[in-house]
Amino acid sequence: MKGHIIDYLRLMRIQLAGGMALPLIYGAVSVNNLSFFTIAPLLIIGILSGIYGFVLNDYFDIDVDKLSSDLSKRSLVEGTVSKKAAVAIIILCFVFAYVSVFFFFYRNHILFFEGLSILIVADVFAFIYNCYGKWFIGSDFLLALAQSLYFLFAALISLKDGTLSTLTWVLFILVFNQILFMNAISGGLKDADHDYLMNVKNIALTSGVKVTQDKKVIIPISFKAFGIGLRFFSVFLIFVPFLFYGMNYELWQLILLIILVVILLYISVAMLNVKIFNRNKLRKILVIQLFIWYSILPIMLVSIIGLLYAFVLIIFPFAWYIFLSIIIGEKPMEPQI
Repeated sequence: MKGHIIDYLRLMRIQLAGGMALPLIYGAVSVNNLSFFTIAPLLIIGILSGIYGFVLNDYFDIDVDKLSSDLSKRSLVEGTVSKKAAVAIIILCFVFAYVSVFFFFYRNHILFFEGLSILIVADVFAFIYNCYGKWFIGSDFLLALAQSLYFLFAALISLKDGTLSTLTWVLFILVFNQILFMNAISGGLKDADHDYLMNVKNIALTSGVKVTQDKKVIIPISFKAFGIGLRFFSVFLIFVPFLFYGMNYELWQLILLIILVVILLYISVAMLNVKIFNRNKLRKILVIQLFIWYSILPIMLVSIIGLLYAFVLIIFPFAWYIFLSIIIGEKPMEPQI
């Protein structure tokens, strides 16, 4: 019984679902809404949406995952969780997410209906990506837009009145850039050894990324330039509020941001220059990049949320990931993503 439950939790990628909720929390933070009665429901909605996306993706990727010795161990591929059960999880998460939206946030106000409309569009984009994303080039942009729209949805329904600030739009683009990099660049490299077997069409393979039979990785200059370009654009955006819009800051805050940004750039460049394909190593690099990113945003927003809130937002994804990885019997530094 315990083993069967763990199979379900692995299918849901429960250890990653907490991190998937962060864009919604930052949406509320961007409009200066730090209320527990806003943040807690958004966390629930984000987790449900994350699980919905993970299971939906696995459901439509069964045939592709069978081609990889690592991914063939996933619950749906092994058959430890049935496809009917996966569909039930998808439907329940989707329904409960919308029920939560209405239960916690409904009000007869234009901002609520704008936010709801944005959420619906985001879910449509996410569904298209998960169903058909492997069969047309540039689908990573669709996923990135979906995730940034989740952020925008949270900002709109958390806003009591008025209009969205410049900070909200800067963070909107940052979320878009981050998801695009993680999916198109990190994800494209991570799955390059088997995606071509199913004639998957993505940016990595179209750019010429290739894994040879002796596990050597070929990464064209164009793909490297695209990835590094995304990273440098994100770095620029991180400092935009301080440089152009007068957001308050402390010297230690800027120093720490610069250090984290340099580390992130170094790791990204190192990943784009790997010579030998090792999926487990690429997974670790992906997770490390994620956690650096999770640390950058709270530090960036210290003047708005305060040190205590920033500390909580930094620690939360680490604690969630490590604790639930241990619960499902996964080694934190050997993520199954």
